[in-house]
Amino acid sequence: MKFNLFENLPVLVIFTAIAICIFLSNEVGYRIGERALKRYDKDAINSQSPLVGGLLGMLGFVLAFTFSMAASQYNVKRQNVLREANVISTAYLRADLLQARQKQEVKRLLREYVDVRLRGAKDDAYLNTAIEKSVEIHQLLWSQVYSAAKTPSINTSLVVQSINNLIDMHQKRINDAIYTRIPGSIWVALFTISAFTMAALGVQIGLTGARRLVAIIPLSLAFAVLATLVVDLDRPQSGLINVGQQAMEDVRASMYGNAK
Repeated sequence: MKFNLFENLPVLVIFTAIAICIFLSNEVGYRIGERALKRYDKDAINSQSPLVGGLLGMLGFVLAFTFSMAASQYNVKRQNVLREANVISTAYLRADLLQARQKQEVKRLLREYVDVRLRGAKDDAYLNTAIEKSVEIHQLLWSQVYSAAKTPSINTSLVVQSINNLIDMHQKRINDAIYTRIPGSIWVALFTISAFTMAALGVQIGLTGARRLVAIIPLSLAFAVLATLVVDLDRPQSGLINVGQQAMEDVRASMYGNAK
């Protein structure tokens, strides 16, 4: 399963790389400005300020837009965990409406399903296996409710509906967590504008002839922190910011506490 460029990189590596790129962009701009100053291009100082201001405004807009997308997607993932927990819990309760043999098998499969989902959410290496096992359990569950539906009743209809909802919820979680990501073109735009902005800022500093690393370094680190935060929010589960699985844990505890 393919993810984006930042997927397998540790957070510290991403932060360090962004900070270095931002600082180097500023340094390149500073060298250009310093050379221009030696040529007595004093008019360039006044013309540079509006350019830097415009680029900073553009950078702020793109960064806010990207952060908003990442935060929105993170919120959707959190809601999906709660929705799936409710769907599984409902299916588990409605399994009591089936005949004894089918009831036991459906409940066993649902308990296994929760275990697989939780492990997949916590262990990156197990994610692909968890998806495959989830699909296998879907087929086994459907086989059980299909057999029960051969004798139509309101009870079996409710169970069939619950299993349908469970299967649909699986696909929604996969789509929202893995495939709905910030497009690569937006990342390219963000980092390109960032590099140009910091280079332009460096040029302006070079033209003034008064560089203050005590200001540039914190600025580079602050931007790197914010950009890394956006990257981490956009990843499905790896990193420092993960989607909590407490709702699924509660469902699991309830299932095993009431297992018969």
